Amino acid sequence: MFALTILGNNSAIPAFDRNPTAQVLQTMDESFLIDCGEGTQMQFSKYKVKRSKINHIFISHLHGDHYFGLIGLLTSMSLLNRTQDLHLHAPPELEQLVDLQLKFAATNLSYPLHFHPLKEEGIIVEGNKITVECFKVKHRIDCWGFLFKEKRNLRKVNAERAKIYEIPASFYEKLQQGFDYANKKGTIVPNDEVTVPGQKVKSYAYCADTIYDESLAEKVKDVDLLYHETTYLKNLHERAAARFHSTTEQAANIAKKAGAKKLLIGHFSSKYESLDEFLQKRLRFLKIRNWRYREAVISFSHLALSH
Repeated sequence: MFALTILGNNSAIPAFDRNPTAQVLQTMDESFLIDCGEGTQMQFSKYKVKRSKINHIFISHLHGDHYFGLIGLLTSMSLLNRTQDLHLHAPPELEQLVDLQLKFAATNLSYPLHFHPLKEEGIIVEGNKITVECFKVKHRIDCWGFLFKEKRNLRKVNAERAKIYEIPASFYEKLQQGFDYANKKGTIVPNDEVTVPGQKVKSYAYCADTIYDESLAEKVKDVDLLYHETTYLKNLHERAAARFHSTTEQAANIAKKAGAKKLLIGHFSSKYESLDEFLQKRLRFLKIRNWRYREAVISFSHLALSH
């Protein structure tokens, strides 16, 4: 199960009740914080996000609207007497910034903070049920995207069928892993005779801040939910390119090329008070390109959006 809560979807400046970028991706076991703009902790309270369930924080790049809320969160966790380890995945320079802030505040955290510098693309978290990969995106400074994938679900054993073939319960774990069963006579019982596929694994890609880059489509291919920034509308595409950002239609084009099942947009410029046109442009673009888009269908169990 994945549940995504958008805590902030504005760009550089908080405006119109929209906060800078921050998201929480939740599973049954833990939560992953993706970027941490100012105001993130207040949004935790609003959306009932538990700090204690966050064991990994991912910072895409060192523009303030993506990490200015971090030091406050780290110290709040300490004030709340956190003891479990916390893992921070971010550009290498952030470690020095955090150390300096803690040093000048004479603050010692109550928990172990492990810093993991982002240096190359690949898997950065290997959990029991989920993996997280990082990939580079094209922005004015070094910037990273993150791909969250559930691990392949085990097959489900049909106990009644297994009993018919006299398969001992001690072999069920192997059946779940996809192995066939050989009985005492040497007869092979095909795995699909006594099991059914597990639930489809889910995936989420966070593309951070980026200029329009079609190579992204391959990196986020076939994801269930794709987040892509859309700082500007199409009429300001030249400004978007000059500032290494994207437009709504460009984001939709990446989603189409990637075969993403659903597109989530954000990082809106503060020049827009209303966001209605962003949604209209996205839907119009997808419809014109004859891409099947089902607004009401999402493979995630819950999606909370805030402005």
